[in-house]
Formats: sequence, C-alpha cells, structure tokens
Amino acid sequence: MPLGDPHGGEFTYTNEGLPTTVSAVTVPSTDLVATAEFYYDMLGFEVLESHSDRLYMKRGDCVIVFELREKAGVDTGIYLGVDNPFDLHRRLIDEGVVFVRDPMNSPIGVYTSFRDCDGNVINAVDRLGKVRLSDF
Repeated sequence: MPLGDPHGGEFTYTNEGLPTTVSAVTVPSTDLVATAEFYYDMLGFEVLESHSDRLYMKRGDCVIVFELREKAGVDTGIYLGVDNPFDLHRRLIDEGVVFVRDPMNSPIGVYTSFRDCDGNVINAVDRLGKVRLSDF
C-alpha cells in the first residue's frame, strides 16, 4: 500500500524503485581460498573483498558473493553472460573443468553448464543472443 504524498497530494507510481538488473548473487563455498583461485584462474574474476566467512568477487558488472558453508555442490541457477558459450566450453574443457551440459539452444540463447571447484553448477549463456548451434 503506497504511503502517498505526505502533503496530501496524489502520486502515481511508474517505474521508480523497480529492479533493472541483478546486482549480485550468492554461491556456497566450502573453501574460500580454493574458490578465489578457481574463479580467478578459470573465469577471470577479481577479489573485491575477503572475510573469514565471505568472499566478494567481480568481473565486469557481475558480482558473486561466496559464503562459507559446510555443504556446497548446488545448482545455483546462475547464468553468467559470455560472448560465446562455445569458446568458454572449449577453454574450460582444456583446463579439466567438469561440464554437466554441452552448449545447447534455449529460449534465452545458447548456454552451457559446468561445475565449479565446490561442485556448484554454473551456467553460461550467450549474453547477446547472437550465437546459434546451427552456426557451428
């Protein structure tokens, strides 16, 4: 229920205050040092800040908050935007990263899915929607 104008006037909401992007996501980690190394070495993320129970990493506009937990290995539901999921797939395969899904078409573009060092499933999708399996 809107509070309205404190001076008694009428106010009509349009788009003020509504979300426009996802600012950050949280991913569980059982070892923050190993997580920092994986995301830095494999995906080019930089450490923003580190605490005993949290690690903040960023690449471009993407921020991930890793929280120290006893258990990890979840399907995060996160889709990282990449220029080309085929290139990411090839690059990470060469580094021994385990994939759970080879690149495939979807309504949001071609995507692929892999496991991070904790076994969490991370998805990567063509952020521009220009890549199609038929192109390869």
